Amino acid sequence: MSFSINGKTAIVTGSANGIGLAIARHFADRGANVMCADMDEKKLVEELGDVVEEGNIRYFAGDLRQRLTIANLVSATIDAFDQVDILVNASRQVMHTDALNPEDTSVEVLLEQNLMTAIRLTQQVARRMIKQAEGDTETMCVGSIVNLSSIAAHQSRPELLAYSISSAGLEQMTRSMALALAPERIRVNAVSFGSVMSSSLQSSIGDHPEWREAIETQTPLHRIAAPTELVDAVQFLASDGSGFVTGEVLTVDGGRSLLDPVDAPAH
Repeated sequence: MSFSINGKTAIVTGSANGIGLAIARHFADRGANVMCADMDEKKLVEELGDVVEEGNIRYFAGDLRQRLTIANLVSATIDAFDQVDILVNASRQVMHTDALNPEDTSVEVLLEQNLMTAIRLTQQVARRMIKQAEGDTETMCVGSIVNLSSIAAHQSRPELLAYSISSAGLEQMTRSMALALAPERIRVNAVSFGSVMSSSLQSSIGDHPEWREAIETQTPLHRIAAPTELVDAVQFLASDGSGFVTGEVLTVDGGRSLLDPVDAPAH
């Protein structure tokens, strides 16, 4: 099997910065057509430039918590590239939770942002993948969906309650959707990461510089990975090379989840 994604079309959410941007650029460099989706249009333009109606990379700005926006994103991708073969749900938000405050809304916010958006987009894209495959009885896999999760799904901290809940939900959604879409020849997997310099972690370390040393100390590989170190794992799950892999959560965290949880952020 080949790990190539050349000629395939991918939607990558959360691609205005950090990990999502690294995945989008990597996919485009490997010959995939990439629709970069994010709420932050200004940042998309800064990172990607004034994308013209040619080439293999475009962007779409909009609030993906809205169902109409999701439908418009899929339509824009089809208009640009005629098909969609890969979806990477990389849009994520991290918020701290006041676990004893009944007025705290972080759980609702992150379930909507990190879980429901991924579910709805997966549903819309899967429907398109199924339609594309009509009449094709030979292709073993007609689409691949990759969700980005976090080791916070299993290593809980009180202030990350909402983030942990949404991450755990995303991983269970990955397994459930894998079963639901397997008869349609669509694979669904996830990458769970911890010690990766995402935009959210970078911001957190800026506010709490002592966290960097804590994370590095409690990571067996003794460092925080760059976003680019995550992209090969995502490409593997998106490619035909993982054609018999579905419902799996691949951990990429430098070994952090092998140790007991410690006083360091799990994202």
